[in-house]
Amino acid sequence: MEMVDIDGVATRVWKNAHPTLAAMAEHARGHGDSEFLIYADERVTYDSWYRAVAVLAVELQKIGVSKGDRVSLAMRNLPEWPVIFFAAASIGAIVVPLNAWWTDLELVFGLANSGTSVLLCDAERWDRILPHRSDLPDLKHVIVARSQGPLAGSARTLEEIIGRPNGYAKLPDINLPTGDISPDDPATIFYTSGTTGQPKGALGSHRNLTTNAVSVGYSGAAQALRRGDELPEPTVRVGLTVVPMFHCTACSAIMMPTVHGGHKMIFLHKWDTVQAMEIIEREKVNATGGVPFIAWQLIEHPDRNKYDLSSIDSISYGGAPSAPELARKIHEVFGALPGNGWGMTETMATVTSHSAEDYLNRPTSCGPPVAAADLKIMSEDRSNELPIGEVGELWARGPMVVKGYWNRPEATAETFVEGWVRTGDLARLDDEGFCHIVDRAKDMIIRGGENIYSSEVENVLYDHPAVMDAALIGIDHKTLGEEPAAIVQLVPGKTASEAELQEWVRERLANFKVPVKVLFSTESLPRNANGKILKKDLKSLFEG
Repeated sequence: MEMVDIDGVATRVWKNAHPTLAAMAEHARGHGDSEFLIYADERVTYDSWYRAVAVLAVELQKIGVSKGDRVSLAMRNLPEWPVIFFAAASIGAIVVPLNAWWTDLELVFGLANSGTSVLLCDAERWDRILPHRSDLPDLKHVIVARSQGPLAGSARTLEEIIGRPNGYAKLPDINLPTGDISPDDPATIFYTSGTTGQPKGALGSHRNLTTNAVSVGYSGAAQALRRGDELPEPTVRVGLTVVPMFHCTACSAIMMPTVHGGHKMIFLHKWDTVQAMEIIEREKVNATGGVPFIAWQLIEHPDRNKYDLSSIDSISYGGAPSAPELARKIHEVFGALPGNGWGMTETMATVTSHSAEDYLNRPTSCGPPVAAADLKIMSEDRSNELPIGEVGELWARGPMVVKGYWNRPEATAETFVEGWVRTGDLARLDDEGFCHIVDRAKDMIIRGGENIYSSEVENVLYDHPAVMDAALIGIDHKTLGEEPAAIVQLVPGKTASEAELQEWVRERLANFKVPVKVLFSTESLPRNANGKILKKDLKSLFEG
């Protein structure tokens, strides 16, 4: 490692990490005929992937994309996703991966807020966005993958540029265009819902992303040494990727080490436990996970023993609360080692890494910081760092911390302090540096890895003419970790049903944000002296 200056802050970084995503793509080209991407009957090698990346990058430059321009990417997990991502980032554009589960209005917000000039999406996302085309004056070009018919709105097909995935090997063997890109230049905008108001775009750099490739490898090597083993020989690993690529977890924590090491990524159209077990058996998958409910569904499926799942040696997850028993179950049922970690959109995923025997011995921890990161626990007033064992707000720093929020200087100044990011999580560190998340200071629910900020849903409920007061809380769920549930007080003389309010939210927000239950209170919701709803007092209403 070495110390470098990042935006005026001395930062410890990996000395030999790829300097840019273009450099990582050039490195990955060397994996040649090794398979990279598998989706149904589509199989893409590293060589054919690189050909598609280079051809698309040239085309993007032809239509006017230059350094700093925003290129949005909105699609489900498809082989086209990593092609588009690297093609745009390698020429210096800022890639904006939009949540494919968002509603039309949420997608339009992301496009407008980022000032996107080029959109590459699948046909389903384009169908949602097209009716709002006139509301997006910055959007100059639209390229759609896998359309089933003629395209409206001056869009063109991705296939006319690079063809279908199984044909990438026939594309010309050209080099990626070269550009003047530095490690700390902007590379991505990942949107994270704000505790108030509209989502905020976390502005990530090339270094943020390439850091993960080394951090993950280092943590794996350290785990082997802690066990007393020799460092393992490099081998190609097969991963079943079920986390959406529009999350930095999949894009950064999974795809970056995969591309660096020449491993395989297998995509699913959507999660299906039986189909997943068939793929694990057929493709000899070594690793899967993403969020705890994936592990639970594999463990508890009644037909599990009908499949040969012996190739699985690692099931890792993060992004949602998990029961300590899950780590033990993974080890007992599969003979596999569990993995866990902690990060957030503002840290481009991985800050802590927790796996194998360390995780089994400390099942309530999310692990120690990766080698390039630092953690500290701060007092509520930010005046002093707290000693080992005391609970306070978790702060993190390292080369994975993003540059700030897109066009949100006040929010950036509030969250990012001299290289540290204020996480909003309440935590403690033990005497060996392992982090234990105790609670979240932010009013947030994590449902199967998806962040739901309560205020966003509450504001939608408040807009309903029959709702006078509303509170959203998280209720425990064995596999998803938490689910959103609402308590509302109606305006006197007006009525609304649970189904009506659920549909009201569903029409305005992504489906995973819709309350699974709605309770009605005839009295004012309990508040403290500052007027804040006492949500801990409400959770018991959903028990039993």
